[in-house]
Amino acid sequence: MYDAIIFLYQILFSISLFILISTGLAVIFGMMKVINLAQGEFIMLGAYFALLGEVIGLPFILSVVLAMVGVGLFGVLVERLLIRFLYGRLTDTLLATWGLSLLMIGAVTTFLGPQVAGVSVETGRIAVGEVYSISVYNLYIILVAFAALASCWALWRYTTFGMIARAVMANPGMTSALGVDCHRYYMLTFGIGSAISGLAGAMLAPIVGTQPTMGGLYVAQAFVSVITGGELPFLGTLLAGGLFGTTNGVLSYAYSQVIGEIGVFLIAIVLLRFLPHGMTSQKGRS
Repeated sequence: MYDAIIFLYQILFSISLFILISTGLAVIFGMMKVINLAQGEFIMLGAYFALLGEVIGLPFILSVVLAMVGVGLFGVLVERLLIRFLYGRLTDTLLATWGLSLLMIGAVTTFLGPQVAGVSVETGRIAVGEVYSISVYNLYIILVAFAALASCWALWRYTTFGMIARAVMANPGMTSALGVDCHRYYMLTFGIGSAISGLAGAMLAPIVGTQPTMGGLYVAQAFVSVITGGELPFLGTLLAGGLFGTTNGVLSYAYSQVIGEIGVFLIAIVLLRFLPHGMTSQKGRS
């Protein structure tokens, strides 16, 4: 019985990690169709904001808020100074965000050093039988991941901001003719996606530490989840995160983390072969 509980916990935790690192990209790429190759570095920046919060003596929850606000404002700055000039220019966007990624890694390495720094959070563990135990902090990550995805979905589904933002992304010419400031909604949407990425980085910092190259560990998984999710970014992220998280959790539990990651990418390749527009495409829904 206890083995089954730990097995289910490992799967749920793996699913939550996929959702956590993918939700910000679901906004930026899924909603805006902006391929941000610096997405991993946005996550890295959130981890360093969490580290800054610990250094100045903030409680961890305030450090997470600091990470969301800091990375969100940074995302707004990036959108205003760089991304706004590249909408509809795929190759230019790829090159620009790749350059931004290298710049961020280089800047953090130069000013903060290449070493790994930890963020400490004391939450304790829950005993499961006489052998196993579960980290309470990992349970918090599960709750935060699903809450972040649900909040983003509710924001875009049930609020006036979300309705107008979806209209801007679908038909900017028409919404602009109706008097909507499309540039403002692009800026805010990119900022929200960046803030969610900052949340992911802050939550990951206590379990993986902070280092300048940590974003590279997550950017591929985030893109795979959002791309295979398809046309509906938040539902697609939930479905893809569930599928890939389960696959990774089962294979990692049975074999190793490397086998789990290989299994994820093999399933993604097969899935995109039969559903090239993703799991929530019209073909997939039918």
